[in-house]
Amino acid sequence: MEQTQRYTLGKTERLKSRKIIEQLFKEGKSFSNFPFRVLYLTVNKDAAPAPVKQQQAPLQCGFGVSTRHFKKAVHRNRVKRLLREAWRLQKNELEQLLESGQKQLAVFVIYTGNELPLYPLVYEKTGSILKRLKEKVETAHP
Repeated sequence: MEQTQRYTLGKTERLKSRKIIEQLFKEGKSFSNFPFRVLYLTVNKDAAPAPVKQQQAPLQCGFGVSTRHFKKAVHRNRVKRLLREAWRLQKNELEQLLESGQKQLAVFVIYTGNELPLYPLVYEKTGSILKRLKEKVETAHP
């Protein structure tokens, strides 16, 4: 019997640990896909440092928007909401790849643009970000 996919972004899939976020910003790799900057840290579950070992989900993500470009919290929250929704709908393939390879990935996506984006742009760019992350996970040595 075929299993239907669930498109969720639960509590365990959100990047909240201050230690993991600090480690991500110190040791993580990054790339840009305008208007986004992506920081990521890939870890094998066996050889994981203590803070990352505590992760429960194979894929954890956090989102940020600059106060410099968006003074009002309403606008910052709108951009983050659009980002989370696009991520939630497209992350399943990367998540399955991580589960099969016994790896964990911490990702932080920062919106660097200075105008409120439309959802189709955010959806498209999030898809290309996830595709690029998938390639990086596949090419990372075991």
